[in-house]
Amino acid sequence: MQFDPTFLEKLVNAKMPYGKFKGRYITNLPVFYLEWFSRTGFPDGSLGQYLATMYEIKTNGLDHLLAPLIKEQRKNPLSE
Repeated sequence: MQFDPTFLEKLVNAKMPYGKFKGRYITNLPVFYLEWFSRTGFPDGSLGQYLATMYEIKTNGLDHLLAPLIKEQRKNPLSE
């Protein structure tokens, strides 16, 4: 499996496509929701990869590492 250098950029721009938190940035999902996915299984594909990555980031207290990337990626309000 090859690492995608744009993965984190895609992650910070990805929004939840369904469910209780539909439309919310994946980076803004509450930890309890990510924990639920961890227990029940992450979806297939890129969505599952984004959710699993955010779960690891949040449960290890590393959210602050994404802050500069989020600021850079979301500086254009039309992209929200």
